Amino acid sequence: MSTTRPSKPISVSRCTLSALMGPQEANVHGNVHGGVIMKMVDEAGALAAMRHANNLVVTVAIDSMTFMEPIRLGHLVICKAEVTYVGRTSMEVRVEVTTENPLEGNPRVTNAAYLVYVAIDDDGLPIEVPSLIYETSEEELHAQQGQERQAYRKQRKDL
Repeated sequence: MSTTRPSKPISVSRCTLSALMGPQEANVHGNVHGGVIMKMVDEAGALAAMRHANNLVVTVAIDSMTFMEPIRLGHLVICKAEVTYVGRTSMEVRVEVTTENPLEGNPRVTNAAYLVYVAIDDDGLPIEVPSLIYETSEEELHAQQGQERQAYRKQRKDL
């Protein structure tokens, strides 16, 4: 007897995580530490994956993250995350990071990253996740690109 996995639209997974950067997140030059941003990216990505899977997840991979410009002390950091591709137990999530001076506005994208999460049960074992419903041609394109990235990751794993 075969069971069909439930399906969910990408919109269900979307989430936004934001924080005002204080002195504890910055170096002596007033720039926010990259590790602080990476932690926020991982948290936003995990939240999107948990929303999709309705289960706990673990981080499996973080594709490269390039910081295009510094994020300053006192600025707002906004991480927008959504699931872009799913396998049987894994989910790829795209997280886009923007920053803005809350007194001036003018949000700017500082970086983006793709992360992979696996849904786990109470024993820490991988479990199946719902498939994705694509509502736009852009979502379909992102899924195709996600499938290509996943194939590349698997190829690299075999090296």
